[in-house]
Amino acid sequence: MDYQLQVKQIVDYPRCRIYREFIRSLMKDRDIRTTGCSYLFYYMTLCSYANFRSSYRKLEGISYLIEPGEWICRTSELSEWFRVRFKHQAISIMDDLARQQLIIYSRLGRGNLIKFSICDWKKHNTALEYNYPCLKDVGFFFFPVAKVHELISLGRCSEMDIVLDLWIHAIYNDEQVEGSELGPVVYFRDNTGNPVLNYADLALRWGISKATVCRILNKLQDKGYLSLISFTGRHGSIIYLKNYLSTMFQISDVMIDKEEVSMKFQVPVHIKATKDPVKHFIQEEQIIIAGSEDSVPNDPLSVSKNDILIMVEKVAQILATQGIPCCECPKTQYKLYPLSDCKEPKVSYTMEICCSGRDPAYRFELTISPASDADCPDKQQQTRKEENHD
Repeated sequence: MDYQLQVKQIVDYPRCRIYREFIRSLMKDRDIRTTGCSYLFYYMTLCSYANFRSSYRKLEGISYLIEPGEWICRTSELSEWFRVRFKHQAISIMDDLARQQLIIYSRLGRGNLIKFSICDWKKHNTALEYNYPCLKDVGFFFFPVAKVHELISLGRCSEMDIVLDLWIHAIYNDEQVEGSELGPVVYFRDNTGNPVLNYADLALRWGISKATVCRILNKLQDKGYLSLISFTGRHGSIIYLKNYLSTMFQISDVMIDKEEVSMKFQVPVHIKATKDPVKHFIQEEQIIIAGSEDSVPNDPLSVSKNDILIMVEKVAQILATQGIPCCECPKTQYKLYPLSDCKEPKVSYTMEICCSGRDPAYRFELTISPASDADCPDKQQQTRKEENHD
């Protein structure tokens, strides 16, 4: 009997699974700043060290019993986790978390040790009531999504807080969230099912400016934490997380294609014109346009052969990622037949994918619509130049 495995996340689930190894990797990345006052990173760091089982730890010559949801460490270790220079700064952070009723802590060993307990730990994580050694760098814990909203609203978020906020709000393969079948998409559970974001809302959420939002997201994209897809005009942006599936589900990560996302959300893609010759993996002779002439028609709705070559190549790349091997074969022919009954200001073709003159193996409808002035930054700039000239 054949079986098919489907991995998905439920958007309404009130908790998020956080792997300790993921937190450790963030703690080692010194390029991501932790300066902020939302305390999400600090609180989640303490949760990643909390015990699942009762165990003993010997420090300063004394064995301490650590119950589920507790941990004991040196003050110097706490400073290293929080990335602060002085011990009193780490104690100040612990005081702030205690005032928020997130933790309870005490100082032991003449002030050199910190023993803390996570409030409501047993409510969100299963506590096993027996003694057994607990490994601190493996496994996972559950983190309530509601706590994220509370901590994020406390003040200005650090870069590390933003990474965790995006990670916790990632949704994969849930029919309630549009585009989540393409990859783990960031969705802040606003009951719309639409993951498209704008920098103004993100700036308000994280307590920073829109320019800082842009800088941080671009930085995280360069570091390989996410794929940022910013559409033209005022359509907004979509954020997909990288290395999410391999961390959360131990499966291969997916490649996010901007054109595929644009087709999914029906958002136009602006293809920048270039004067330099571009080397295409699809040759011009592979594309056959029924009824086309050597010269480009004067019809304003017509599409030049060079533009069609670019667009067919984009479609072929998307289809190749979906598992259609013909789109990677140099012998494949792409036959385009114009649809004459199209009444809208757009050009539609029936595209057939054939192999060496055989019957078409696949048939698609390709619709090309001209980008508006609002979607074309180059055209907007040219219009402003003409207005200034007049």
